[in-house]
Amino acid sequence: MQIDLTAILNHEGKTEEYSVPMELDIIRTGRESFPVLEKEPVKVTVTHRGNQVLEIAAETDVEVGIPCARCLETVMVSFHISSHMDADMKISDGEREAVSEEGGCIAEKHLDVDQLVHNEILTDWPIQVLCREDCKGICPSCGANRNQTSCGCDTAVPDPRMAAISDIFSKFKEV
Repeated sequence: MQIDLTAILNHEGKTEEYSVPMELDIIRTGRESFPVLEKEPVKVTVTHRGNQVLEIAAETDVEVGIPCARCLETVMVSFHISSHMDADMKISDGEREAVSEEGGCIAEKHLDVDQLVHNEILTDWPIQVLCREDCKGICPSCGANRNQTSCGCDTAVPDPRMAAISDIFSKFKEV
């Protein structure tokens, strides 16, 4: 959703408040995409502080489906977005992007609210997501989710220092 900033730029000291529906349905992180499962409207406050500088505040809550790092089950991860930034509208879009934190969410006197929320979510992105602390993960042999079933596969991890000896035994094993 785009907010036109032209009207507020014409009046110093003016403050405008918006409740903007979020159109963001997918969060992209490089090559991966994650669904937005729940979202609330974004509350945006724009204040013209003078000298063509805007103070922009945005707040919302978003839930994104991220796979568990061990078992790959989808986990709902909540993000509370609370963003505050200043935008100098006297400089070009490229210069503003280079010197500020808004990361390309303002272009040609329009604020892209979805891009702002996307940038904030990426800033708060967790390093690892687990469905629960004691998640058993996936069996490396058969691929079964160990939280749901007991697959019966051999879970003994051979000692790598004994690999040469086990090779010798496997060559001379009687069939």
